[in-house]
Amino acid sequence: MFPAASSLVPSPRSAQNQNDQHDPSRDRSDGRPSPRPAAKRDAFFDNAKYLAIVLVAMGHAWEPLKGDSRVLTAAYVVVYTFHMPAFILISGFFSRSFDASPGKIKRLVTGIVVPYVVFETAYPLLKTYVDGAPQDISLLDPYYLTWFLCALFIWRLTTPVWKLVRHPVPVALGIAMLASATPGIGGDLDLPRVLQFLPFFVLGLNLKQEHFALVRRRSVRIAAVPVFAFALAFAWWAVPRMNSGWLYHRNSAQELGVPWWVGPVMQLALFGCSLLLTACFLSWVPGRTMWFTALGAGTLYGYLTHGLLLKTADYRGWFDHPALHRPLGEIAATVAAAAAVTLLCTGPVRRALRFVVEPRMDWAFKRDAAELAREREKHEKGRQAARGPQSDVRERRADAAG
Repeated sequence: MFPAASSLVPSPRSAQNQNDQHDPSRDRSDGRPSPRPAAKRDAFFDNAKYLAIVLVAMGHAWEPLKGDSRVLTAAYVVVYTFHMPAFILISGFFSRSFDASPGKIKRLVTGIVVPYVVFETAYPLLKTYVDGAPQDISLLDPYYLTWFLCALFIWRLTTPVWKLVRHPVPVALGIAMLASATPGIGGDLDLPRVLQFLPFFVLGLNLKQEHFALVRRRSVRIAAVPVFAFALAFAWWAVPRMNSGWLYHRNSAQELGVPWWVGPVMQLALFGCSLLLTACFLSWVPGRTMWFTALGAGTLYGYLTHGLLLKTADYRGWFDHPALHRPLGEIAATVAAAAAVTLLCTGPVRRALRFVVEPRMDWAFKRDAAELAREREKHEKGRQAARGPQSDVRERRADAAG
């Protein structure tokens, strides 16, 4: 679900390599430096993205079941308090290099706009033909989970603005607070959600590597245990007393049946709670390479496709089975959702769906002059490398003789 990008935070292994006195770039027989190896992806961020998408899938699976269990509803409230803020914050962190250059705009279109159009069409068609209830296709009204692509597109486009603002996070938080008290914004492009989740993206834009290092300390990991325990206990107490609609950030205070001033207050309170739980979540994310680390590169595939499975199950009435509304059934549904989204992040699924999730679409764009120059330079270097050093010596001798 997050944009593909090389790691910006050195992993523990890369830190060890910095202390190695041996320089492998000089290991060629002709004494010339070898090409610099490609930057490695950071295991921490891939692990965080994978674990976050698992929590998203679990939360979606709990939604039709949570009404029968106060404990499950409490867990749902806690997860929904931080899983999307964590997603959005990391998305903002990896959007820091966006500068509206032709190459970045092209990737914005192919990696966000195209998948949005495809899945914004697929979900209504699924409801029409599987549920039997005709659903209109509207690119202005994000359906189910496609709102995140729409929001990410808007947030990315505004990135240069947030780089210029003197105090970006307070400004973004102020916009979110105003949006929570303004029912007249309308639902086009899910703007209420875009504006109310905006502070997390802007915060991510302003984070640095050392900020993530702070939450990965052992003391923070230990402190996260009582924090999550208290959050679960508080959520259990709040279940019959709080409207869970606040967690979705898609309605104003008036639409939730309370005075307008409650919106900014709740927005500020939820921002603080979400940041605290996000920090605790990130403190538990392993920094080393795990069996699921490689799946972190495919979270966009898992995010977009797991909803098709869950919606199919919902339309077919599978969640109405009595066995799923018992503790063992809820556990089984949780495990099934986690396993399904894991499979949907794997290489075979990514290769099969790359043409709609990450299409190249070279035919649709003009070639950038700088890109063409880089390709010509790369091609010329390849030709020189293929000829070898002896060819260069012969050419120099021929030039001297001439």
